[in-house]
Amino acid sequence: MARRRQSVTIKHVAADAGVSLQTVSRVINNEPNVRPAMKERVQASIDKLGYVPSIAAQRMSGSRSYLILAINDRDLTIADWRAREGRDWVDQMLLGGMLTCAEHGYRMLIELVDTHSDHVERELGAALAALQPDGVILTPPHSENPLITGLLAERGIPFARIGSKQDGPGIAMTMGDTHNAQLATDHLIELGHERIGFIAGPKEFSLAGWRIEGWEKTMADAGLPTDGLCERGDFGFESGILAASNLLDAAEPPTAIIASSDQMALATIEVARKRGLDIPRDLSLVSFDNSPIVRFTQPPLTAVDQPISATIARAVELLIEARKKAPPKEPVSVHGELVVRGSTAGPGRRGDS
Repeated sequence: MARRRQSVTIKHVAADAGVSLQTVSRVINNEPNVRPAMKERVQASIDKLGYVPSIAAQRMSGSRSYLILAINDRDLTIADWRAREGRDWVDQMLLGGMLTCAEHGYRMLIELVDTHSDHVERELGAALAALQPDGVILTPPHSENPLITGLLAERGIPFARIGSKQDGPGIAMTMGDTHNAQLATDHLIELGHERIGFIAGPKEFSLAGWRIEGWEKTMADAGLPTDGLCERGDFGFESGILAASNLLDAAEPPTAIIASSDQMALATIEVARKRGLDIPRDLSLVSFDNSPIVRFTQPPLTAVDQPISATIARAVELLIEARKKAPPKEPVSVHGELVVRGSTAGPGRRGDS
């Protein structure tokens, strides 16, 4: 009678094949120096017993942990979870990272670290010691924290820096923020808008500046002004209220606004309605992120779809490849796309919802 799959361990495979645990582990991990006949013998036992390799079995070779660790900001992540406002950054990270890890026999874990803590090195060092990951994915603002990147480089752990173009160790990766801002601006210009406001993110995030660059360049190429049309927020709702109010209170307010997060876009809707402005007849609005909530606003929001899942998936691939070849020298960029919905139209015209 065949053993149930969940009860089969590497020890059963070794006993069935008549080999050592280390030999089975080398076969599982596709390590060199395993004779073809021995490999076939072990594989036959694996197939017969229905054995599924565990991380513990894969680790027995001592060369890999088969874990990719993603580091996310503790305060921001917990605040998002508690607010329950539809932001899905972590969901998208898991989607891209876990599926890609699974394709390669890896697992992905997420660790929350406070980038502003004086104990960040100790905190991260403890996680690295416990998990011994084969690679680490850093998200903003961790991706530009020299204490974190320096620690990983010192320990020789391959890592990807999402939202960073800085020189230095690790694989620099962006989500095409400049390009994405250009897409949004081009869309509004094509609709006939000439005064297009921009609500940017905080200075501590480099990607906030890249988005401003994309907006400014597209406006300049079209011969349109940007003076007095840019405000900064912190990606949150309250900061969006202030930024949108400043733009719409101007002597010559914009006829369209691009907001660098869904929360700041929602705040702009609130400010516009309190002023009796109809979206999109009186004000067109484009958001960044494209989290689930923007499909259910009235009207649904035109939004830049941030390629979070695709970027994390690519980061996983690059970290796994780092064992065999040198990482890319130039920043790797994964571009997003613009999803057009009912919140944008030509000046004075209603859009389609």
